[in-house]
Amino acid sequence: MKSDIEIAQEAKLIRIDELAHSAGLSDDEFEPYGRDKAKVSFHKDRKPHGKLILVTATSGMPAGSGKTTTSIALTQGLKRLGEKAVVALREPSLGPCFGMKGGAAGGGYSQVLPMESINLHFTGDFHAITAANNLLAAMIDNARHQGQVDLKTVIWRRVLDVNDRMLRNIVTGLGGPANGIPTETGFDITVASELMAVLCLANDLDDLRARIDRLVVGIKRDGSAYTCKDLGATGALMALLLEAMKPNLVQTLEGNLAFVHGGPFANIAHGCNSVVATKAAMTLGDWAVTEAGFGSDLGAEKFMNIKCRAAGLTPSAIVLVTSTKALKWHGMVPLPEIGKPNVEALKKGLCNLDAHIDNLKHFGPEIVVSLNHFATDTDEEIEVIRARCAEKGVRFAVCDGFIKGGEGAIELAKAVMDAANGETKPLHFTYEADDDVVTKLQKLAVNVYGAKDIELSAAAKKDLKQIQELGFDRLPVCVAKTPYSLSHEPTWLGAPKGFTLPVQRLILNAGAGFVVATTGAIMRMPGLPKQPAALHIDVVNGKIVGLS
Repeated sequence: MKSDIEIAQEAKLIRIDELAHSAGLSDDEFEPYGRDKAKVSFHKDRKPHGKLILVTATSGMPAGSGKTTTSIALTQGLKRLGEKAVVALREPSLGPCFGMKGGAAGGGYSQVLPMESINLHFTGDFHAITAANNLLAAMIDNARHQGQVDLKTVIWRRVLDVNDRMLRNIVTGLGGPANGIPTETGFDITVASELMAVLCLANDLDDLRARIDRLVVGIKRDGSAYTCKDLGATGALMALLLEAMKPNLVQTLEGNLAFVHGGPFANIAHGCNSVVATKAAMTLGDWAVTEAGFGSDLGAEKFMNIKCRAAGLTPSAIVLVTSTKALKWHGMVPLPEIGKPNVEALKKGLCNLDAHIDNLKHFGPEIVVSLNHFATDTDEEIEVIRARCAEKGVRFAVCDGFIKGGEGAIELAKAVMDAANGETKPLHFTYEADDDVVTKLQKLAVNVYGAKDIELSAAAKKDLKQIQELGFDRLPVCVAKTPYSLSHEPTWLGAPKGFTLPVQRLILNAGAGFVVATTGAIMRMPGLPKQPAALHIDVVNGKIVGLS
């Protein structure tokens, strides 16, 4: 089996102008970025019409679940059945690419191309968000230095799109008055920036401007909010984000249209690609396949309660990706052993699959469980999962998209088409829009994670009081927690029940339109592992190697 990057580099890409024209785009609706990618701006008379399919997964594990690969494979499988299918995905972050996880452009024969560009600088969207975020930080500090505003607290932090634990907590402004006011602050990773969420949730430029205006960047001495609009920084940020707001058009290995745009992580942010990219896929395809990060307790929950609620979207069906390896890991098999046959451990891990099916049933759309197939899977193991899906009343399909591309996803594509047949069911949300933040957190903890209650730390209670005083205590909640467990504790595998969810901080994201609740030991700036992927990435004879 060739490596992902070898498969990608051997592929013959369709020129981006040919691809765009084949989709019916006029020359003034796309701007080529070289020969293989483009920014898209639709004419105003174009409207989304395609059926939206959400791809999510059971709880994560260090080896990954194959959600992006499955999303691309499904799109290619639909094309092989004669359907017009477009995929909409998040952009990879440099942090994981050079850290532990690697890239996020799919794998094997289900990839989006050009793989190296998408995983690295791409069209510069992340750099634009980083620059805009840090310009805002600089303008806040300058206004304080110049005596133009007296802030009790600066909320806004700087960001960088690499994993750098040394920057989590820092002090700026050292070295005397000429260097500013000494301030305790820190860096988050770019994908955790509120501007990333703002860009991904904005419907258009007017909405983007309104959201940037609402950014609460500090608290004044009288306790009132100091916003980006108060600072006068909105115009400059709009200028930096103008091109980044346009969705990026690329292609799958089999020539499907693909939009890759925006990239918030689901464990520390809302975990979905941009609204404009999703709607672009629904505009150009009869089927729009999109994925939400990590498991249904993270990405899918936020996709429904935050993204769909804000953008008026409703998926016609949901694909729940799992694997024998993931279920055996949740059946307490050590990671090095998960590829070995073990029916009893698999059965023990089915409780995790059950919990995710039950979570997704609450939202309403029909569910298809997709088994990400590995060569080590036995027929007996596959039948155990198939039988459990039958018991739970959901469809089941085996997906071989990694090895066979679209051909390996035809069974899944047929199951999805069957599930999405007929009128799209209305969504049922986890909480009411006018519930307060604490009630929303309790409903998520009890109904999605399996907890019995929540517990706010002293710092979180202080945050809550401030959020209430500012009038933002009815916003949706974006929970930051581990992807490896339904709980806050990564070692609690399977389907833990009856625990208390500890909430460490409540972070106001007024522009994005939600409150981030951090739980357990979650961090918004990851660190590098002992052997980061960066050690194996190089350029040989003018070609990038080692990127996965």
